[in-house]
Amino acid sequence: MLNCISKLAITLAISCSVLADAGCVEPKSRVSNTNSTAPNTNSAATNANTAAPAAGSEIARKPENAWAVTLPVLDAFLADDAFGAELKSKLELTDQQVNRLRAISREATTKLRDAGRENKDDYARASELREKTERDIADAIGQDRVTRLLALVADRWNGNDVASGGAATAPGSPSPAGTAALGVPSDTRIVVNSPAFRMDIFENGQLIKSYKIGIGYPEFPLPTGLRKADTIIFNPTWTPPDEPWVEAPGSKVEVGKLVKAGDKLNPLGVLKIPIGLPSLIHGGKSPSKIGNFASHGCVGLTNLQAEGFAKLLARLGGAGLTYDQIAQYEAKKTETETVKLTKTVPVELRYQTITVEDGKLHIYRDVYDRDTNTEGNLRDVLQAYGVTLDQLSKKELALVMTGLEQMSRDASGRPSAPDRAVDNSNSTPAGSPKNDSKMLSNKKPDTNSGGKVTRAIKGQKEVVIPIPALEGKGYPSPVDQDTGANVKSRKTLGVSKQKPRK
Repeated sequence: MLNCISKLAITLAISCSVLADAGCVEPKSRVSNTNSTAPNTNSAATNANTAAPAAGSEIARKPENAWAVTLPVLDAFLADDAFGAELKSKLELTDQQVNRLRAISREATTKLRDAGRENKDDYARASELREKTERDIADAIGQDRVTRLLALVADRWNGNDVASGGAATAPGSPSPAGTAALGVPSDTRIVVNSPAFRMDIFENGQLIKSYKIGIGYPEFPLPTGLRKADTIIFNPTWTPPDEPWVEAPGSKVEVGKLVKAGDKLNPLGVLKIPIGLPSLIHGGKSPSKIGNFASHGCVGLTNLQAEGFAKLLARLGGAGLTYDQIAQYEAKKTETETVKLTKTVPVELRYQTITVEDGKLHIYRDVYDRDTNTEGNLRDVLQAYGVTLDQLSKKELALVMTGLEQMSRDASGRPSAPDRAVDNSNSTPAGSPKNDSKMLSNKKPDTNSGGKVTRAIKGQKEVVIPIPALEGKGYPSPVDQDTGANVKSRKTLGVSKQKPRK
């Protein structure tokens, strides 16, 4: 299990803090298998949006595919024994080399953390430390293995590791590639679109339930990729990571000191659902956090939302779970209970700000400042449904272009800019020369952040434009949506099925 560590001072876009909500150190718990069915045969095919970088390729640099590898990300994965074993197998490293890598990354992140506490986290110092770390890693395992190491880390970060809770590959229809369309699954899966603050549950291609959700702060964004859910953990414990925000003034928790299940200081609520390193779907959020920023890289729900979602997920995963059983688990707030699903359920994490939904064009706020609300992306989305900009009336075109401009702002209200957008794709062909000789992320830090996060979006979140040429096309509207507000009891959380769409 990963041991979370300090955030790299030279980047806010990627942080090991995303691992914080994962609980990091799993307690030993009783395993309850409430039903027994055949192994899963209804998983998702790997999405082209989330393809892993090939060994030897440049680490992810463009929107929607992967995150640049940073010291904390590297350090977190090296702390995982299973990942260490994989390095020994795939990179032919010795125990001594793996331990040396762990020592190098641990020392580097500790120095960055200490520098930040002393307000010495200037860019030049961080760059100097990064360059030293690169040399130390190359000396430890050889330069030829460095890019392969980073490719494996990026692979796991994107959820492309089945063994560690990553991508599930089996029959099923993947969603369209790129930003061209918010594809409608034809299989059973969970779909999360971060800019829409929306999570949908599909069963055999039919949308049966929608949730309004909280997502990761811009400084700790929800990743993208194809993941899977196969476990529900009731009454989880939480180990605060080695992060500056944990030690902020007024904090009532300590780094590395276990917060017990049921403790009021435990942010995970009544349950958590691991969906592949480093993210979770979990409860514990207030209704005011739903539809806004709420976590350090996870999908956040209220406790009652989480209960309803867990019941539905258990059914899709072949493990019958009733509200009476959930109530029994929660009655023992200090005892962690684990329910294993007999069928894994794919979880697709998306970042799509321009979509067609139920015949209307939706343009969402570019909350993570990835410069996605562009005319080029708009053309691609319309083209996916057989519509071009030239077909729009002058009024429609004016509304669309105004909407793009309005939503091309980050969460704080600043206009999106390409030089601020995170460039994190994995499109460089294997064996091609790297455009940047730096193997670790070198993004200049926000020196004014002080470990703070953007708590809420300022201004409008969405523009909806009816376009007759799109009538009857696109992704479905929310079904039986649970907004997390004004829910008094779990009896109101039933699931209703949508009638088949014509």
